[in-house]
Amino acid sequence: MARGVDLSVVVPLYNEEENVDPVVEELLGVLDTMPEAAEVILVDDGSRDSTGERALAWHRRDPRVRVVQFRRNFGQTAAISAGFRFARGRAVVPMDGDQQNDPRDIPRLLAVMEEGGHDVVSGWRRGRRDSLLRRRLPSTLANRVVSRITRTRLHDHGCTLKAYRAEVVRQLHLYGELHRFIPALAGLAGARVAEIPVNHRPRTRGTSKYGAARGVRVVLDLLTVRFLLRYLARPMQLFGLLGLISLLVGGTALTALVAYKLIAGAGIADRPLLVLSVLLVILGVQFISMGLLGELLTRIYHEVGRRPPYAVRRTAGIVDPEA
Repeated sequence: MARGVDLSVVVPLYNEEENVDPVVEELLGVLDTMPEAAEVILVDDGSRDSTGERALAWHRRDPRVRVVQFRRNFGQTAAISAGFRFARGRAVVPMDGDQQNDPRDIPRLLAVMEEGGHDVVSGWRRGRRDSLLRRRLPSTLANRVVSRITRTRLHDHGCTLKAYRAEVVRQLHLYGELHRFIPALAGLAGARVAEIPVNHRPRTRGTSKYGAARGVRVVLDLLTVRFLLRYLARPMQLFGLLGLISLLVGGTALTALVAYKLIAGAGIADRPLLVLSVLLVILGVQFISMGLLGELLTRIYHEVGRRPPYAVRRTAGIVDPEA
């Protein structure tokens, strides 16, 4: 470790007391065979069982293992974001803490990243060992939608096992369920993205933390990512366009009604088109106002520092790079 850290492996954990020991033991065994100087960052996402204590025990046993504990459960995205923040390696690899990701794939991810000059190498669970109806089929459909919307063509956006260059992930600010969209967000900054098949194993201990409600949050965050990819630096182009269209349609209809009244002398007060025209004009003004506010918020976003989406209770072996 004296010559620096080449690789940081980030493992988010939430109520995984049965998996902590086998996951860390297997991971360290793989890292021992690699030439890179490596560290392991265990992020305890507010677990209510003995996950945190087991993680701290590994830190006392092996200084390569470092621990971050949250005050409460903030979610997988926040845990990965914390791991990215405290990582000291030149490459960062997040992986699940349920033993379904195979750490023996890490050298392959790094090799592809170095040989191909890629900034992100994503794992593809081609032989996924999950339920067909509950997990695999919905995931396949979701991956196609995400690839189409984000224009980052991957078979498996939801695979946690990925390799990133540290300078890429340190520029990202994650929240919600955005961890599954990191390749797309990295691509926004010009990162080169690749994908390789990785081994996927069935869960043998503990219970899955994924549910139907998570899918709803993913859909909402997908809309956010779509907006960020196209209009982050130019929100006026979206809201301004909608506003101009609404003003044009509403103003044209309103002008036609007024002309009809003046020329034909007919009453227009009871016509539904009058109400619709006025509504469209008001909406147009509101959309343009939203665009201006969006431009101001974008300026603030780029000029003012942002707070991380989590609160740390304590750390072990961690040095805050922003302190």
